[in-house]
Amino acid sequence: MTSDNNRVVVIGGVNLDIGGRSFAPLRDRDSNPGRVRFSSGGVGRNIAHNLSLLGLNVSFLTALGGDAAAAHICSSCEKRGIDLSMSIVSRESPTSTYLYIENCDGELYTAVTDTHLCDLITPEYLKTKLSEINSADLVFADANLTAQTLAFLAENCTSPLFSDPVSTVKAERLKPILGSLHTVKPNLIEAELLSGVKITDDSSLDKAADAMLSTGLKRLFITLGDKGVYAADGNTRLRIPLSPAPVISTNGAGDAFTAALGWAYINGLSLEDSCRASSAAAAITLEVEKSVNPALSPEAICKRAGITLPNDLKQH
Repeated sequence: MTSDNNRVVVIGGVNLDIGGRSFAPLRDRDSNPGRVRFSSGGVGRNIAHNLSLLGLNVSFLTALGGDAAAAHICSSCEKRGIDLSMSIVSRESPTSTYLYIENCDGELYTAVTDTHLCDLITPEYLKTKLSEINSADLVFADANLTAQTLAFLAENCTSPLFSDPVSTVKAERLKPILGSLHTVKPNLIEAELLSGVKITDDSSLDKAADAMLSTGLKRLFITLGDKGVYAADGNTRLRIPLSPAPVISTNGAGDAFTAALGWAYINGLSLEDSCRASSAAAAITLEVEKSVNPALSPEAICKRAGITLPNDLKQH
């Protein structure tokens, strides 16, 4: 159960998020009236923040620049009790940036990512932190890391290793190491890429899952947009609908889903309850403009998902 002894290491990206949302349906190749906001983000950072809200002790290994954005990110992590002591700071470089545009309905329209700073997280650097990484109950690695760094973790990480493909471009980095991962959470397109199977119906969805699990991967959660979530392990295949939520912004919902998978694993939830809990976490995040909803908690997840809250968590 979740307690002060449970420790999770997150290895991945942190960004300054710059987001624009139009007031009306977007017009291509034109200036669209709307609103622009700045916030801390990045797949790794968002996962770390969500895990801390779920009561876990979080160590976050990332690469930061030597600018005001990095100072803000460090301050926000410290307030959440997220340990950054393993992270790299490059005084000569700016912090990574994620520039995204949302349509008036809160759906992502397009984005540009500048995450080259993650390249500083090399296998050589991780060798110096390996004992701290392997002392964790769970390790998350996002695909902002280089293929070489992900391969090093796959070969040397002794804790259960979870990963998020991040994007179709970066998902390629996970394909060679699928069999070394415990859990992966792709969307439909990423699942096609990782499995080599074109997914057009339930039968091909099962074939894609079989292909990925045959590598040695333990668990798989494929997000299917408005069609829900497909989950599979060595024994079970299931699909659950989305948790209903008013969509204010989709930014960060997938990261909340991934974080909740880790929380569910540590608490021994079944495949189905893990799926429901993670869908609930994503729904809670959809309801705010921020990439992380501060209202996320074990209680909020269990209430939304209809899962019985373990006694140890009630006392947390």
